[in-house]
Amino acid sequence: MSPLLLVYLGAALCGIMVAEAVFLLYAGRKDKRAAVNRRMKLQEQKLSQEQVLIQLRKERGADQSARSALLGALRRLRMQSGVTTPLPRFLAFTTLAAIGAGFGALVMGFAPLMALAVVPVLAMVLPFFLLSQARKRRNKAFGYQLPEALELITRSLKAGHPVPVAISMVAREMPDPIGSEFGMVADEVTYGSDLVGALHNMFERVGHEDLPLFVTAVSIQSSTGGNLREILDGLSKVIRERGKLKRKVRAISTEGRISAYILTAVPVLLAVGLMVLMPDFYGSVWDKKMTWYLLGGAVGWLLIGNAMMFKMASFKF
Repeated sequence: MSPLLLVYLGAALCGIMVAEAVFLLYAGRKDKRAAVNRRMKLQEQKLSQEQVLIQLRKERGADQSARSALLGALRRLRMQSGVTTPLPRFLAFTTLAAIGAGFGALVMGFAPLMALAVVPVLAMVLPFFLLSQARKRRNKAFGYQLPEALELITRSLKAGHPVPVAISMVAREMPDPIGSEFGMVADEVTYGSDLVGALHNMFERVGHEDLPLFVTAVSIQSSTGGNLREILDGLSKVIRERGKLKRKVRAISTEGRISAYILTAVPVLLAVGLMVLMPDFYGSVWDKKMTWYLLGGAVGWLLIGNAMMFKMASFKF
């Protein structure tokens, strides 16, 4: 065998080994990122279990109280959305976004009064809208994970572990959002809270509609006894089938929601297009009172129509 061929074979073997090393290194880091939730990341920072619980509760705002009903609803919405940005800073960001939208409307040619009216409306609506969307996404992910968590608890109970140990196993094995939530339950039980109270606190933090079934099952079992393993096994199947039915109904009712989106977007896009392409088209009537009455009536009828279409396309289970 010639020396040149040996050099080529050695270079090829070296390239293959380097590529495999890079792949294994990337895959190992990816698996580690997917397996570790927020609670376990805090534990890797050499924090004690109590400090981790305090930090998680502080990030979620679980220990904060509100002075008004509106602020309380906003704090609750932020807690259930999983947003860790402090509420004053979050409101400052949304207010700046509202001011930017008002300035943009003024640049696009809208009347100064109309551009000025955009700012307070967006400053009030935007925080609730963003937090509602974040809570919706988080609850959707939590709903996908909940049957798997119940099955993991069931397998742990079959192995002879008590319920708190089974819940802590979910906190170790599953990613967020359910991993950190069950981890907070395990930590609260460790530091003196009863299991039912810790589960009620988790429901307050999450707000998912399927959680009361789990909380009620554990509460009844702790007070009256019974085979919790069989109860949770059946409950996980019920929640999984319920989720399948929800997704099926949502797919069937997509047409109604899309129609509402299109009917809402068409007049708005048409008005914006006219203001950009032909600023004088409505410029002569902005100072007329009847114009604002007609615009208010049109927006009101549009909102009523959208509410009816979304009501027809929404189903409660």
